[in-house]
Amino acid sequence: MDDENLEFAEVEQPDEHARSAAIALHSKLIKPAGSLGRLEELGVWVAACQGQSPPRPFTRPRVVVFAGDHGVAVKGVSAYPGEVTAQLVGSMLTGGAAINVLAASAGASVRVVDMAVDSDAPATRSIGEFKVRRGSGSIDVEDALTDDEARAAVRAGRTIADAEVDGGADLLIAGDLGIGNSTPASVLVAALTGSEPVAVVGRGSGIDDNAWMRKASAVRDALRRARTVLADPVALLRTSAGADIAAMAGFLAQASLRKTPVILDGLVAAAAALVAEELVPGARKWWTAGQRGGEPAHALALEHLDLEPILDLDVRLGEGTGAVAALPLVFMATRVLAEMATHEQAGVSGPLIEAPAS
Repeated sequence: MDDENLEFAEVEQPDEHARSAAIALHSKLIKPAGSLGRLEELGVWVAACQGQSPPRPFTRPRVVVFAGDHGVAVKGVSAYPGEVTAQLVGSMLTGGAAINVLAASAGASVRVVDMAVDSDAPATRSIGEFKVRRGSGSIDVEDALTDDEARAAVRAGRTIADAEVDGGADLLIAGDLGIGNSTPASVLVAALTGSEPVAVVGRGSGIDDNAWMRKASAVRDALRRARTVLADPVALLRTSAGADIAAMAGFLAQASLRKTPVILDGLVAAAAALVAEELVPGARKWWTAGQRGGEPAHALALEHLDLEPILDLDVRLGEGTGAVAALPLVFMATRVLAEMATHEQAGVSGPLIEAPAS
């Protein structure tokens, strides 16, 4: 890339020695091998990310919500008017949004960042340190951002990730907030997975058939433009994303470089993750998918990233809610390795027949 601030180092992969040690430790715990299913796999993933077995229980999980409006929303692709984004930001800042409630229940804290909310209200000004612009271009007919804006958004995401990790965050979740954001997310997924518009367009915020047809047309037209810049992930963000999604891509890429595990949420986070994987090949090893949402593009993105979701609750709100819902399971998986007794410690006999190697 031309801008040296957007040059990404090569990502280190999670520690294979710690992974092997965690697998070996699971075989010594007072349970049949594999009997905790995905919880065992999650604990092994955490150990590999932390580079130690048993892994450390998490102490500061952090949700960062990237907020922004999208010009394509004026084409009638959402069930809600654009001003709802700023209104929801206000609710989030006062603790009344779904992500606030779920995160508090799961022991995580929430930060909201205004990247492109189409408002200059006091509530958004207080979180607008990295704000790139108000809204974005309508991606079916024009670029979402200028090149400078796209680069500034990616840099912002990287800076935010660094600040969170330096501040003690040991597990990260990227949340999204923005009316119409499932449209650019669907375009990114279609472009990077080679899918057609009809395969990625879902109901988003609960649109009716007419709005679905408008959304499909917008995705079709935006996808034609996206496919011309597929070779350059920053150009793809400029053309088809928005400052919120571009910042999220930078955030996810930088988290992997900082060796910090991430739980992905729904469609928008998965779309940003696809671009982040283009920016930093191999970054996906530092992520797990918290949930499978109801959007068809989300399933395509997870398949492309080779990530199996922890939950399947049809959560499609965004904000990081689906990922936070999975957070307690990740905590449990980690503590099993850290705190469960071994056969030797507990004086419990092992199996008569060794389990086959997995």
